[in-house]
Amino acid sequence: SSPSLHPPRVPCRLGCSPALPLPARRVAVAAAAIALDPFQEIKTEHDASKTEVFACPVCYEPLIRKGPPGMNLPAIYRSGFKCLKCNRSFTSKDVFLDLTVTSGMKEYSELKPARTELFRSPLVPFLYERGWRQNFNRSGFPGRDEEFQMAQDYIQPVAGGILVDVSGGSGLFSRKFASSGAYSSVIALDFSENMLRQCYDYIKQEETPMNTNLALVRADISRLPFASCSIDAIHAGAAIHCWPSPSNAIAEISRVLKPGGVFVATTFLSTPTNSGPFSIDALRPLRQIVGPVNSSYNFFTEGELEDLCRSCGLVNYSSKVQRSFIMFSGQKP
Repeated sequence: SSPSLHPPRVPCRLGCSPALPLPARRVAVAAAAIALDPFQEIKTEHDASKTEVFACPVCYEPLIRKGPPGMNLPAIYRSGFKCLKCNRSFTSKDVFLDLTVTSGMKEYSELKPARTELFRSPLVPFLYERGWRQNFNRSGFPGRDEEFQMAQDYIQPVAGGILVDVSGGSGLFSRKFASSGAYSSVIALDFSENMLRQCYDYIKQEETPMNTNLALVRADISRLPFASCSIDAIHAGAAIHCWPSPSNAIAEISRVLKPGGVFVATTFLSTPTNSGPFSIDALRPLRQIVGPVNSSYNFFTEGELEDLCRSCGLVNYSSKVQRSFIMFSGQKP
């Protein structure tokens, strides 16, 4: 069987005894990481390499990477990343690479909207694939396998490239994209630390090979840590209704997509059930006044989704609708 991916085994490569209890091992790893700052000796680009796609979430300059190459879990975990312009360093935290603006901050903290914080709790990530997501079929969602194939059909023109599964949650689709072998790299991206940990647990349970080109990254959908025009495909499954600012998010997605790159997403259309009177076109402007008090999520009409994609520079909009389920797609010109 393939070797375990669990991070506590990493101390062995730093000379720590595997017999140490877990807390001691974590302390040893932290001490070794401080002692062996991977960027202390960086003088020129010959000492390190620019990353394939990762960019600083503050200034969007490409990050310098020092460590083993590859877009897989062990390689990312053993690598250090640095922005030479901002002098910010980024490393893997637990099982994921944290590329949020607040990564590494010791004093400052901030709360996101309730719908965002809900998914950061340990309970929702645990339940998400254990009944939560399955209930979506009541609204017309076709089920994991069919939904995955529908997304694959949209993304087919850029198969073989880099795919980012934004708001990927527990990796319901990230893992299928990675195991399909259709992409050079798959990045499972989410803002929730616990969603990424749950994704890692599923990867271990499924005995996914260590060399699978799948990386776990924590990032803000409105501040994607990728260079402009660097990503071939972006998937967002049942996510846009949870985003604090869908317009900022789609603008970011448009920025990072390569020319010809594809964005495909699913969500719930606005209905009287989930939006009340605001599902009526004439009353939709009132959402700005009452909506934040009345609902935790943003549900849109198909016209609004098309307008949003086109306004953010995406073309060739198309969609498939089944009851309140919609899969829609746009392309970077």
